[in-house]
Amino acid sequence: MPKVRCNYVGCVFLEQGYCTAAAVEIDPDEGCLTYSPEGEISSEDAWRENEELEEDWAEAGFGSEEPPEFWLDDDEES
Repeated sequence: MPKVRCNYVGCVFLEQGYCTAAAVEIDPDEGCLTYSPEGEISSEDAWRENEELEEDWAEAGFGSEEPPEFWLDDDEES
């Protein structure tokens, strides 16, 4: 699993300079949308939000063990 180095300060997911969130959403204009300042929400709530984000990604076809059909080359399809 890739590690994401984070320069945000005070995020509930920040641990030794790396993001520990299960999924990270980044907007080019607004930055990290996963960022949750410490004290604003509990760690438990942050993990619950992360799990919901993971479920949304799974429903969209990301993170599944099988690659989506559109990723397969023509010669790999059967």
